[in-house]
Amino acid sequence: MTGIKAALVQLNSSDSPADNLPVTQALIGEAAGQGARFVLTPEVTNCISTSRSHQSEVLQPEDQDITLAALREQAAQLGIWLLIGSLALKSGDPDGRFVNRSFLITPEGRVKARYDKIHMFDVQVSETETYRESAGYRPGTRAVLTGLDRLSLGMTICYDIRFPHLYRQLAGAGADVISVPSAFSPVTGAAHWEALLRARAIENGCYILAPAQTGTHSSQTGKPRTTFGHSLAVDPWGTVLTDAGGPPGVKTVDLDPAQVAKARQRIPSLTHGTEFGGP
Repeated sequence: MTGIKAALVQLNSSDSPADNLPVTQALIGEAAGQGARFVLTPEVTNCISTSRSHQSEVLQPEDQDITLAALREQAAQLGIWLLIGSLALKSGDPDGRFVNRSFLITPEGRVKARYDKIHMFDVQVSETETYRESAGYRPGTRAVLTGLDRLSLGMTICYDIRFPHLYRQLAGAGADVISVPSAFSPVTGAAHWEALLRARAIENGCYILAPAQTGTHSSQTGKPRTTFGHSLAVDPWGTVLTDAGGPPGVKTVDLDPAQVAKARQRIPSLTHGTEFGGP
């Protein structure tokens, strides 16, 4: 197999999809200009908002979403594979909840795969930082494995990283690369982000690509959110290949499928699972 150059796009999205779109497109263009054939954007690329009422005003169903339509067209113009880390979209559900959906776009601009975030971030990080993602978003129910340029790609989103059985299932099904687009809390990011990403890479002998949102996000209504940044690429041996740090921008990395095979041959833990009783 031949390798592929990938690029992580780090964003500081606001709560305005229309304002975010040209910024996102500019960075995707920059990534392609650096030779990336596979470009990945973060979770909620189109809109970061803590206001459900504002989201109801600015979000759209998938078939009407301006970000999806424009990025599909851009992928076709640039001839690249594009992982839109996720878009916040209206679901049409009677309870009014949205979906947090990741898309893999082909170099022809076609949607090849969709993944709805399975694990909802319902946590109290501190006395002042609480999240109830399930109140606004409908969780997905299905893991997704797809492919690009002879690489097998497992699709996950953010909080999924804390559920290793999902990653083991994707790797066991053949994933060479697993994407983890994120909008991580600064508190949990500082404590856990790198450790979790490296652990999932090591456990499964695969590349982990985690493009992230960063900084304090501008908002018209509701409390502004702050995210950790530090988009990471980790190789199948657990080595951090690139760390984007704090500012928005682009980081590129070369993916070599031979390194996946090498790591899994050295530590064949994917084949060593055994059944056991208890506790």
